[in-house]
Amino acid sequence: MGETFSRNKRVPPPHKIGSQKQKENNIIMEINLTKNKKVKPDFGNLGFGKYMSDHMLIADYADGAWGEPKIVPYAPFAIDPASQILHYGQGIFEGMKAYKSKNGGITLFRPRDNFLRMNKSAERLCMPKIDVDKTLDSLYELVRAEKDWIPDADGTSLYIRPAMFCSDVYLGVKTGAHYRFFIITCPVGAYYANGLEPTKIFIEDFYTRSSIGGTGEAKCMGNYAASLIGQEKARELGFDQALWLDAKDKKYVEEVGSMNIFFVIDGVVVTPALSGSILAGITRDSALGLLRKNGYKTEERKISVDELLTAQESGRLNEAFGTGTAAVVSPVGEIVFKGKSYLINGGKMGKISGFLYDTLTGIQTGAIKDDYGWTVRL
Repeated sequence: MGETFSRNKRVPPPHKIGSQKQKENNIIMEINLTKNKKVKPDFGNLGFGKYMSDHMLIADYADGAWGEPKIVPYAPFAIDPASQILHYGQGIFEGMKAYKSKNGGITLFRPRDNFLRMNKSAERLCMPKIDVDKTLDSLYELVRAEKDWIPDADGTSLYIRPAMFCSDVYLGVKTGAHYRFFIITCPVGAYYANGLEPTKIFIEDFYTRSSIGGTGEAKCMGNYAASLIGQEKARELGFDQALWLDAKDKKYVEEVGSMNIFFVIDGVVVTPALSGSILAGITRDSALGLLRKNGYKTEERKISVDELLTAQESGRLNEAFGTGTAAVVSPVGEIVFKGKSYLINGGKMGKISGFLYDTLTGIQTGAIKDDYGWTVRL
């Protein structure tokens, strides 16, 4: 079974925003809004991750406790050259989205679960945990402050990036005593330039991304640095992403660089089990929940490359797709292994991936009723 995430709690009423400290619902927060707002980009041509909004949230950890969060104008950090994050990579992050519904309201999708997962990553990297409820309240204030940065066209959203890093100034390998937590946001369109057109991925069979007992299940910065070589190889070969194999046997598929992976074999939706070397994706968990509720048979288990390619050659591999916050659901139309190409579902988006994309995005934007307690409405 996949990881079970919590239902979201109530949303606090908005504070009055101004350049002062606010105290309500057990949150003290300094909110300083910029007088020099940025010129917003063309919301019809956003791409992904290019444009940052006006404000950010920051909080600092020292003397064994987190300081009060504050919202400030977006600006660079001043980091000492000897800061430990620059040398030893003690840093983690998350990714979530805010959506503008057709009636002008704002929804967020499973934000509590992102912060719960962030605390798991923090524990793995010996970093301080955040107060989930307090951080949620602070996030809601930031999203309200940036509401004009939320695009409303289909397939667009406000991407939210919480992150934490060690700021100790010390050239020695040890756990830190000082940390900075921050949240930045940016309006985004589709993660892949080709939108919902099926992606092409190749299976990386030399380099490995993570191993059981390593940091693969943590959303830490080093995992993504380790995956870049696969991504670059994919681009050089004309593909969108690399599909990683397990580090021990290089036999079992694990995940794509930015997505969990699913295969439909003989009508059964199969995805690699959470063994400790892959990320427990929140979109992955949501997809499994939707599939099971709607009568689809699912399996979480090991999937070997041999099984996968044999299924494709015998016509039993019906479709493949990835899931993740950035792309939501991305169909896979072609897989390449050791120079041989395997076309999936005629290179077209399949019925199940289409169902998942429409249903998930419908719930996220408020167009479809949320029966799971996944969304927060501001």
